[in-house]
Amino acid sequence: MSPSPADAAGPLVLGPLLRWVDETSATVWVRTAEAARVQVERDGRTWSVPTFGVHGSHYALVICDGLTPGTDEPYTVSVDGVPVWPLPGAAASRIRTLDPQRLPYFAFGSCRTLGSQDDAGTALHGVDALRSLAVTLRDDPAAGWPDLLLLLGDQVYADTTPHGELEDFMRSRRSLDEPPYEEIKDYPEYDELYRLTWGDPVIRWALSTIPSAMIFDDHDIRDDWNTSWSWRRDIRTTTWWQERIVSGLAAYWVHQHLGNLSPAELAQEEVYRHVLAHAASGAGDELDLTDALDRLAARADAQPESYRWSHTRALGDSLLVVLDSRAARDLQPDHRSMLDRAETRWLDDTLRGGHQHVFVGTSLPFLLPPGLHDFEAIDEAVAQGAYGRRAGRVAEHLRRTIDLEHWAAFSTGFDEVFEMVMDLARGHRGRPPQTVTFLSGDVHNSYFAEVTGATRHGAASRIVQAVCSPIRNPMPRGVRVAVSMLTRSLVRPMRFLASRSRRVPDPRYPWTVTEGPWFDNNIALCRVVPDGMELTWVTGVVVDHDHDHPLLQRVWSVEVPSSSVDGMVEGRDAAPRPQAEVPGSDQGAPGRRNRESVA
Repeated sequence: MSPSPADAAGPLVLGPLLRWVDETSATVWVRTAEAARVQVERDGRTWSVPTFGVHGSHYALVICDGLTPGTDEPYTVSVDGVPVWPLPGAAASRIRTLDPQRLPYFAFGSCRTLGSQDDAGTALHGVDALRSLAVTLRDDPAAGWPDLLLLLGDQVYADTTPHGELEDFMRSRRSLDEPPYEEIKDYPEYDELYRLTWGDPVIRWALSTIPSAMIFDDHDIRDDWNTSWSWRRDIRTTTWWQERIVSGLAAYWVHQHLGNLSPAELAQEEVYRHVLAHAASGAGDELDLTDALDRLAARADAQPESYRWSHTRALGDSLLVVLDSRAARDLQPDHRSMLDRAETRWLDDTLRGGHQHVFVGTSLPFLLPPGLHDFEAIDEAVAQGAYGRRAGRVAEHLRRTIDLEHWAAFSTGFDEVFEMVMDLARGHRGRPPQTVTFLSGDVHNSYFAEVTGATRHGAASRIVQAVCSPIRNPMPRGVRVAVSMLTRSLVRPMRFLASRSRRVPDPRYPWTVTEGPWFDNNIALCRVVPDGMELTWVTGVVVDHDHDHPLLQRVWSVEVPSSSVDGMVEGRDAAPRPQAEVPGSDQGAPGRRNRESVA
């Protein structure tokens, strides 16, 4: 077997990734070439931990505690005493702790494919919006620095391998003429996929400096993952699925999930607490988590209620709740819900008042364009047998083929969560927030929607949906036409069809897409301001083939004043915001057709 390309990477194979950051602590994740001791140094203090092993690879999550709130200092990483980060000549990485007086500011988006950063890669995948933002932050000292990067799914694409280096690695291990062919097969292939996806120098630097929170979507495992009970039944008949799902969840736990947890949560996590205990014991050998982690992954798939991937994070006096809308699904044909009973109870307990803003991150949009919502709700009813078995088989085929498996296609869970949110907005769970904002991706277009007439239902909060997708994976032009029609011209016809059937539930609280859709590769910026918040979508533009210095351009901006400021005007409350700040920008009017450079 040929050695992994990671073998030539030196002591530090991947990272560092700056993950959890609050007022007084931070976590730094790395992958090393060998079992080692990893040290992080900041402002004269050093924190050190041994690596742990999984399937022959080595990782460490360094917990840096006792930090001072509101401080911004560079940090370095060493492996067995040898400095490995920052790389020679590279910009410094920094840990910027939260300041309780600083208003939250964060970036979010989803769907970033692996591809080269050159003319060929751009022709296939477009300009990488996350990389464009990173270049601006690196090169412009005056650029506003996000407190968080929220990645809402499809960080890696396990079901497609368009990258030559990844394919070469896979061919060195097995035949691609056998299942699962050119899809990721096992943990080492996932390991290499993450290395290549996060290994671009600019992306690597950005992830070392901007704290991040993450959640998976289907492509992190496989397209249409957990679409329906019959999908799950069919996939389990394959010879390769069990290894794939266990490897995918184990790799997700290592690369993404651990960094979502606070130091206190890490101490209670059922597998990671053994890492902490082993480190505290002073044992000289590396703890191998392979068997324990594989058992956890297999159980989490077979018994989703036994493990929670969802997580929360405080952003000043705002709350971010990140939902698992893939693994936690209840797929029983007579009780389809995006969240199983354990997850529903957890969310019910978590959505409490007393926050200025509540952000709910869910990879799949909660509020789809109304025409598409009705289309998916109709398809769910037909697939569940409302009009006979033959029609049901057609509808099941349709929802797998064109991905009709968003919240609208899980009507029971959709209604339950909507009632929770309305309960929060009415002040029944404590002081209502100014806004409840769903943050989502997945659909390869971006838009802004708002619940209309919320005050008629007793809400004191504005309830909005902001979607940002893709970071880098543009939608085919033909599909864009259909999406635009379901967002605008087909809304009334689809509502008419849905209302004609007693089997299709009517949404109790209507909403409207007020801005969009737009189809650029983009990443969104959310800035909380004293009277509400501002949302800005930005994209990257390469000029004169200079892929090392893409320009950042504004696509669209929306102002969301708090309900106390604008009196909750019925209908189209949010408006384009020409003066929204963007890193490196001058003030100017945004627009989908009249975009401006902001770098």
